[in-house]
Amino acid sequence: MLSPKRTKFRKAHKGRIHGKAKGGYTLNFGSFGLKATSPERVTARQIESARRAITRHMKRAGRVWIRIFPDVPVSQKPAEVRQGKGKGAPEYWACRVKPGRIMFEIDGVSREVAKRAFELADAKLPVSTKFVTRFGEED
Repeated sequence: MLSPKRTKFRKAHKGRIHGKAKGGYTLNFGSFGLKATSPERVTARQIESARRAITRHMKRAGRVWIRIFPDVPVSQKPAEVRQGKGKGAPEYWACRVKPGRIMFEIDGVSREVAKRAFELADAKLPVSTKFVTRFGEED
């Protein structure tokens, strides 16, 4: 699973995800992409699960690019612990995804294979998504 090698701080504020994606909203590597249409936190496990679904459907043909990286530590308190006594320990890594962000890109396969692969990946992700192509059409 993806996680940073090192960070400046161990714990982060929760924050809110406002507005549209400032960058990463165009296809840069592949011919087909999976674009987020809603704001959400995507965990490292969800990214890995979606990646596996894509590569399995493509039968390891073509190439996949992951355009998001989980760099936000999410902390949790243990079960049945009283309030107070500080913030919980970091449990997992997440990525804040804004609407318009391209999350995955594919090249080297047909449009039908790419579309089905992204449908399978969409089922693993908490964000609503859209299939985009290099030629401008969006479904």
